[in-house]
Amino acid sequence: MSNDYNGFNLASIAHLPKGRSRSISAENPNGAPGSGGKEASGLGAGRKGRPCLILKPGEHVTIAEIDGPGVIQSMWMTFPQKSSKGYYAPSDLVLRMYWDHEETPSVEAPLGDFFCNGFGARYNVNSLPIVVNPVGGMNCYFPMPFRRKAVITVESQHAAELMFFYQINYMLVDELPEDTGYFHAQWRREHDFTPGNDFTIIDNVRGRGKYVGTFLAWTALGRYWWGEGEVKFYMDGDTEYPTICGTGVEDYFGGAWGFTEVENGMRIEQIYNTPYLGYPYYATVDKTLSEYTSPDSVPMHGLYRWHIADPILFEQQLRVTVQKIGNDGLRLYERIDDIASVAYWYQTEPHAPFPTLPSAEARWPR
Repeated sequence: MSNDYNGFNLASIAHLPKGRSRSISAENPNGAPGSGGKEASGLGAGRKGRPCLILKPGEHVTIAEIDGPGVIQSMWMTFPQKSSKGYYAPSDLVLRMYWDHEETPSVEAPLGDFFCNGFGARYNVNSLPIVVNPVGGMNCYFPMPFRRKAVITVESQHAAELMFFYQINYMLVDELPEDTGYFHAQWRREHDFTPGNDFTIIDNVRGRGKYVGTFLAWTALGRYWWGEGEVKFYMDGDTEYPTICGTGVEDYFGGAWGFTEVENGMRIEQIYNTPYLGYPYYATVDKTLSEYTSPDSVPMHGLYRWHIADPILFEQQLRVTVQKIGNDGLRLYERIDDIASVAYWYQTEPHAPFPTLPSAEARWPR
């Protein structure tokens, strides 16, 4: 079988692969043929009777359980702009994915951060694999193959009930290529404010694979330019120094010169979205859509970088870090910023266990 499930390959779109298209949503939770939209509403049977789930505080729900082999091709998720308590918290929902009966998840991240919406905020993202459209329509196009089973869960750590809408589109196939890897994503945040200590985006990856993306939610806790640090990839035996080393944060995300232009004598941040890299979010005002809006927040920077055309290949192991280095116009200096990240990669299984995900309270941006 060829990689016809890969939606990034427009050149093969005219080819007719052997497979069976299915879709899971609240209207067809099992993805069974001819079983969608059966629930009745006030308009009658089959008239939008069950468009969403109601997630209760503390509830852990399996939203998809699929027997393979197959490939998840796209996902769409959303929930209300505000809860019944009057505030919105995408970091309070945890998204997990399990492949082929594994006991620990291959994907574990706050739902907002997985879709490149950090800081408990909501904003638009327009890239190739992750798209967030108005208002809070979260879409993922990373292909996620599995051989025996796929399980996707959502855990609500929110303080109030939430309506949760979702649709997962996938294809069942007869077999997958032997060299097919499994999709992984992991969220991290380190409360280490020691000057000179680099932030770890991912560590302890074991096996053969390729690294395909980074999302950073970078909160600048001090004055001046915050992004002089280099992104480093330590792979396959690297110890003190990495094989791949960038030249600065804005350079890694495809920008230059601090993402700023001079307008009316002031340096103004220039946000952008492109297929492979972007800086979609900059704010100095709390935009969590809470009951109270804080006008005195520290600067927040949301950035994504997709290694789709240039994946980082590794054979045995991988660690990715970024330095916290600033520039005050006179010299470089060590910073102590607050950073959260999501790393995205494919690899052979089994994977090394992830660090314990902090509680919702510990994840909340401060």
